[in-house]
Amino acid sequence: MKTITVYGSSQVQASDAVYRDALTIGSGLARAGYTVMSGGYFGVMEAVSKGARQAGGHVIGVTTDQIGLQFNVKPNSYLDEIVNYADLRDRLLHMVENADGYLAMPGGIGTLHEIAETWELMRVGGVKRLPFVCYGRMWADVISILEESPYLADGYHGMISLARNPEDVMEIFSR
Repeated sequence: MKTITVYGSSQVQASDAVYRDALTIGSGLARAGYTVMSGGYFGVMEAVSKGARQAGGHVIGVTTDQIGLQFNVKPNSYLDEIVNYADLRDRLLHMVENADGYLAMPGGIGTLHEIAETWELMRVGGVKRLPFVCYGRMWADVISILEESPYLADGYHGMISLARNPEDVMEIFSR
């Protein structure tokens, strides 16, 4: 079964539109036969996990002691499988190397780091070039600025697809 790694903010609340969109996307991915993998905690990670689980999908949370122990948080309750690492670097590498595609929902510095690391690894051949979707206006603005920048070297362009709604995400992954 193919796996989609989902990045996104832990700060998103169940009342937020982004949470509802992530819930819808998680459900859609599971119904399309994908395993959903995320960082395993709250916010977007919880929403995609919940959506996938409710649709009968398999859900993997990749956690880290740097978050769990330092901030005394537990993985969300919608995970079928938990993979834990001591540090963030190994956690992210697992999520990049063990996926068949990537989705970045809105998020902060951590999500930006995940986007940049995944994008760079795909560019230099550290991992295969796989479908990579950035969701929402925030990432559309960031990616567009980078794509138009004279500082973005050859090889980066066109590797990320932009999605405005859950239907766009599903259409991109179904190609």
